[in-house]
Amino acid sequence: MSDSPMPSPPFPAPDNAVLGTIVNSAIASVRNGEASVQEAILHAAVQGWYEGHVQGEDECPGCDFRGGLPKNTKRG
Repeated sequence: MSDSPMPSPPFPAPDNAVLGTIVNSAIASVRNGEASVQEAILHAAVQGWYEGHVQGEDECPGCDFRGGLPKNTKRG
């Protein structure tokens, strides 16, 4: 694991419990034949993105991203 700071959402923290569940579920679905590797990756990516969004909203309500800009603020 890297000590570098994580980027803004949609990336949940590496130690996020829900992210761990998503990854473990993807692995299990491939192992038990419920999904192909591609399907499991796609599902995990979408769910991971959503978890990152939720975490960002929790950390900065009203922000467009974890960088602290209020919603509808133009970037750059």
